[in-house]
Amino acid sequence: MEKLKTLAAQVSNWGRWGADDERGTTNFITPDVVRRGAACVRRGKVFSLGLSFGSDGPQIGQGGRVNPQHFMSALHGSYGPNPEGFHYNDDVVVMPLQCATQWDSLAHVYYGGKLYNGYPEASVSSTGAAKNAIDKQANGIVSRGVLLDVARAAGVERLPPGRVITADDFAAAEKEQGVRVESGDVLLIRTGHITVFTKDGNREVYMRQMPGLGFASVPWLHERQVAAVATDTNAVEVIPFEDPSTPLPIHLLCIRDMGLTLGEMFYLEDLAADCAADGVWEFFFTAPPLKVSGGVGSPLNPLAVK
Repeated sequence: MEKLKTLAAQVSNWGRWGADDERGTTNFITPDVVRRGAACVRRGKVFSLGLSFGSDGPQIGQGGRVNPQHFMSALHGSYGPNPEGFHYNDDVVVMPLQCATQWDSLAHVYYGGKLYNGYPEASVSSTGAAKNAIDKQANGIVSRGVLLDVARAAGVERLPPGRVITADDFAAAEKEQGVRVESGDVLLIRTGHITVFTKDGNREVYMRQMPGLGFASVPWLHERQVAAVATDTNAVEVIPFEDPSTPLPIHLLCIRDMGLTLGEMFYLEDLAADCAADGVWEFFFTAPPLKVSGGVGSPLNPLAVK
């Protein structure tokens, strides 16, 4: 924990936007940033960056997370006896809020008895999060998106599990792609690891081992004033962990200390192929969470518009 605490002191945003703040780094998304993002729309081509929410999803039961269960609550119902008249179908989905493509809220993880901005752990109870819940991002996460294809910059289709992504990897991708991550941007990081699930069909390897962010990437994210970070892995950070004695340290530093919203299991393959083809790695990005009162995460269908 010593390394984590040292970095925490460097990157903490507690109080930066006031003692009552519950949004963290999405405060970097100013009206000017939104306009900058909107100006990226040139061709009108839209990419969905979300996995489908279904029984064939990536979950393997870790931490109680299962794939969605879909039921029909009404099937060919009607309001009268006329067989040619009005009929309807309704359905229900039962699922964890973080079972596929999703945002973590700032109430998702913590240490030392404190959540982001110093809120006490007791602010999260069996009824949900009274502070830092996902509905505090109700205005949506709408900005300029930048894709850094770290795998492509490294000359591989996908990074291997355990590969640590550092600030040097970001610099190499920026140089190769001719783009720079700026204040208020949503940073999407392609590792290619999602193809372990989508192509190989190996849920176990996809969910348990992965490339991802390491300690050395965190100061860079803080310095660039990134609004949110999302990757194509299910944890954003590298697994196995750099320090086995400190599980999920990047979650702790980013969410609890920096107030940085993390996105997981984003499908970036089609967008990355298009960006490589036209040489444009920026786009209008929108990924509003569901306004789940007290929720500590939200399912998503993020969109990139070029």
